[in-house]
Amino acid sequence: MEVRKLKEGEETELWELYYNTIHNVNIRDYDENQVEAWAPSDFDINIAIQKFRDIAPFVAIKNGRIIGYGDIQPDGLIDHFYCHYEYQRQGVGNALITVIEKEAEKNGILRMYSNVSITARPFFEAKGFSVEKEQVVKLRDQEFINYRMVRG
Repeated sequence: MEVRKLKEGEETELWELYYNTIHNVNIRDYDENQVEAWAPSDFDINIAIQKFRDIAPFVAIKNGRIIGYGDIQPDGLIDHFYCHYEYQRQGVGNALITVIEKEAEKNGILRMYSNVSITARPFFEAKGFSVEKEQVVKLRDQEFINYRMVRG
């Protein structure tokens, strides 16, 4: 597995990973209406493409396929952190968080934080993050529980 920065032209593949992970993995902890609000089937791909360019994530590649991605912003925010639904529990998250930690250290980021789904909470806890607060967020007329998690 290789981890590197996203290259221009790979954004559509990231959208597919994001959409399919939410609809196949997060569905365990959120209902169908919440999942559809989180990753709508009719979402404007151009908005997603711009978001991916803005956050400039690292991508995990295996056999020429993106199997996960995550980012770290200058203020320590991990905005996106997703592993392909077919590659869960295969070390993708570990590889990504290791690269993110090195990037944070290189840039003098002492505190990392993220708004973490119910599904991702155990992974982040295993990586030393703790729950700062439980949150109820609203998106497209749906309410979700997630957690502000911090480390550092």
